[in-house]
Amino acid sequence: MAKVVKANLKMKIKGGQASAAPPVGSTLGQYGVNMMDFIQPFNDATKDQMGQLITAHITVYDDRTMSFRVVGLPTDDRIRAELGIQKGSGKPNSEKIAKKLTDAQLTKIATDKAHDMNTDDIAAVKKMVAGTARSMGVEIEA
Repeated sequence: MAKVVKANLKMKIKGGQASAAPPVGSTLGQYGVNMMDFIQPFNDATKDQMGQLITAHITVYDDRTMSFRVVGLPTDDRIRAELGIQKGSGKPNSEKIAKKLTDAQLTKIATDKAHDMNTDDIAAVKKMVAGTARSMGVEIEA
C-alpha cells in the first residue's frame, strides 16, 4: 500500500550547506521529520554544487518519513547566466534584449536541463528553452 502524503515542500538551499538552522530546521520540524535524514543525504548529493542555490522538492509522508529530489536551476536563470544579463524584457513582444541566444548556447542549456524534464529528446527540450527565451524577450539565432 502506498504511503499517505502529508506535505509537498519546495526549498531553495545552498548546495552542500544544508543545516538544522532555518529554513530546513523550521520547515521540517513542524512536520515532525528527523531533519538529519534530509541534511546529510542532501549535502552529499550536492557537494559538487557547493554554494549554488538549489531547489529541493521534499515529500513528507504521514509516518514521518520523507523523500526528496534535487532540481536544477530554473530555465530563465540559466538563460540569464549564459547571456550575462540581469533580467528579461518587461515587454517581450515589442522590446527585445540586445543579446541573442545562439544555437550552441541553446543546446548547452537544453542538455543541462534535460534531466529535470519529462523527456529525453534534446530537440524537444530545446523548443521548451527557446519558448522561455522568447517570453523573456530574447531572440534565438538560427
